[in-house]
Amino acid sequence: MAEATVETEKPSGTAWRPPGTNRRSTRTLRVRTSVVLVTTTALAVLLVPPLVQLDQQAVDLSTKLLPPSWAHPFGTDDVGRDLLLRCVYGLRVSLLVGVAAALTATVIGTAVGATAGALGGWADRALMRVVDTVSSVPHLLLGIFIVAMFRPGVWPVVVSVALTHWLSTARIVRAEVLSLRSRPYIDAAVSGGASRWRVAVRHLLPAVLPQAALAAVLMVPHAMWHESALSFLGLGLPTHMASLGNLVQSARGSLLAGQWWPTLFPGLFIIVPTLAVAGLAGAWRERINPRRRSELML
Repeated sequence: MAEATVETEKPSGTAWRPPGTNRRSTRTLRVRTSVVLVTTTALAVLLVPPLVQLDQQAVDLSTKLLPPSWAHPFGTDDVGRDLLLRCVYGLRVSLLVGVAAALTATVIGTAVGATAGALGGWADRALMRVVDTVSSVPHLLLGIFIVAMFRPGVWPVVVSVALTHWLSTARIVRAEVLSLRSRPYIDAAVSGGASRWRVAVRHLLPAVLPQAALAAVLMVPHAMWHESALSFLGLGLPTHMASLGNLVQSARGSLLAGQWWPTLFPGLFIIVPTLAVAGLAGAWRERINPRRRSELML
């Protein structure tokens, strides 16, 4: 008898994909979208104010609360100011606060984490107890307490956000330093007579800088959210200053009256840059951590 052979037919064309292809394409699309959004945000912040010769504080009660149109793509607010221009200026202020707070918090967290990991012993335990103590207080509550001690302004908000957001960076840097201390080249440097300070500055600190930089990038949108929350509560920036939190706070009455655009567009200016920065930071994290990248590709 002739043996019957059964041939399994492979899907032809583009129906068959190797494992991980869909995830790679999705990740590539996410990164490209994030790049476009970040580039658009940067161009808007840098180019719109000098190119558009309009006063974003100019009041015109005859055009108050106009819906979106060609003349005013985002509509106008309750005193007739153009919302598109106000959102761009608000984004500038919120980005300034976010970047300044993120850099300050990263410097503090890196210094504390590197010192704790490099010294070890009682210094490590003492510094980590400080981190645990500060972490036990809710960020927003501690931020409100710090801001309340100063007059409303940009730098009190920067200090408030920075002093409540360095803790995660300290833990990340400390864990990385503890991992690096067991490497053979560190043992060789110590055996060669290098002091702890020299080992920390020449070997440990450069190795943790990529993780610290990633933490700083991820902290920018988080700091923007906290600035918006403080300004929404009336404790952040002065009410006359265009920040995204102030714009949302001033639009509460309009939203209750049925005008949705004064709340929607400032809210989108908070959400979209946050998602864009998070997408780029996720791609960066996969690049500097090959093990994590390989896990995501399975």
